[in-house]
Amino acid sequence: MTQSNNTRPARPTARLTAFLSERRNLVRDYFSAISGAGGRLVFSLIYFIALANTLSLADFGLFATASAAGVMLSRILAFGFISALYRTATIRPNLIGTFTAGFILLAVLSLPLLAAASYGVYLLFFSSELTLKIFATVVFAEALLWRPVEVALIVNNGLGRFGRAAIMAILGTVARAAFAAAFFFWPTHALEDWALFYIAANAISAVIAFGFFYPRQRLRLRIPLYMRRLADSVYVAGAEVLFYLQMEFDKLLVLSIGGPQLAGLYAIIMRLVDLTAIPIRTFSMMLVQRMMRAPEMLRRWKVRGGIELGVFLVSTLALFCLAVVLHFFPNALGRNVAEAAPLVALAICVPGLRNLVEYQAELLFARGQTLIRAINLALLAGLKAVLLIWILTRGLETPDLIWWLNGVFAGLYLASAALTYSALKLPAKAV
Repeated sequence: MTQSNNTRPARPTARLTAFLSERRNLVRDYFSAISGAGGRLVFSLIYFIALANTLSLADFGLFATASAAGVMLSRILAFGFISALYRTATIRPNLIGTFTAGFILLAVLSLPLLAAASYGVYLLFFSSELTLKIFATVVFAEALLWRPVEVALIVNNGLGRFGRAAIMAILGTVARAAFAAAFFFWPTHALEDWALFYIAANAISAVIAFGFFYPRQRLRLRIPLYMRRLADSVYVAGAEVLFYLQMEFDKLLVLSIGGPQLAGLYAIIMRLVDLTAIPIRTFSMMLVQRMMRAPEMLRRWKVRGGIELGVFLVSTLALFCLAVVLHFFPNALGRNVAEAAPLVALAICVPGLRNLVEYQAELLFARGQTLIRAINLALLAGLKAVLLIWILTRGLETPDLIWWLNGVFAGLYLASAALTYSALKLPAKAV
């Protein structure tokens, strides 16, 4: 009897110990990854403060919009073959050298398409506001320098080397912050000068990424192996372009309809919103890796709802805290940011809803449903364009415009949830 009484209290503790022991590696990996996100968040904020208060408000709006276009266009590089490289690093790491060779080959072949698409975007949105030289410089920095850095990050994360990926992410952001700080003390603060600084920062990041962090494997070309995965990669590339189109299209529309000054204010607010997504993306990345190995892990609605609620609350709380700081200390992030400070709280629901749309798109990628993902993102991009054009052409004052964004992103979230969870009822596709 005494022996029985002694063992009962120990059982819950033993279960908890066993639970934590089994997941020790997962917890360690998460904290390794989130440390990179935390460091990146700090230096991204420094970079943002330095640049937003060095360039004029109109120039900052032009640069932020050109950079957003460059990020979108960078997804054309290698026709999306980065997705195949990521899956290989996650599931079959011994083939990284083979798939890296394929990525390099396809990157070279994709350059004419990338150049043509870039010129088309320039003619549509930037020709009246920005010189082709500056736009091409920004796109070059995003697509041919920073995108390869992301490849190195993706491969390291796929290999489970979250600590190395975290260090690399921090160093890349430190380089940008350092060059932004140097530009602050530069004699002239023209956008053309900053474009050259931006190339230098991204070039140094690329040298660090591939000189010190990319896994060393022999490069071997196996074209038949690439051809079997090219269709899926093209779907991913199309989906990525559409994803960033629906994520960044608002900046392009604000520039073309409202002009550089409004684009600058809008870019500052959305940059602060972007900062809330950095920790969320770490969680999404690790969830995607687990779903690649166990595609049915989100079958229960309780699990899905709990994750979505957590993403929304964390994102909203982050922007709320920032809005409170800027309410009491409007100059905390600098003179230009102070102009946007009263507007930040009006976008209170935007980070959570925006991050949820991004998270839902990643679920379909994890399950190999890349074509459905591309179709969904095309529909969301079209819906976002319609909603934004509607509010931008109503003649609203800037505070009212920012407030209406909550409704725009609520509509996008509801549409994304309906499309995503309908697709999750279908069998996962092995890639």
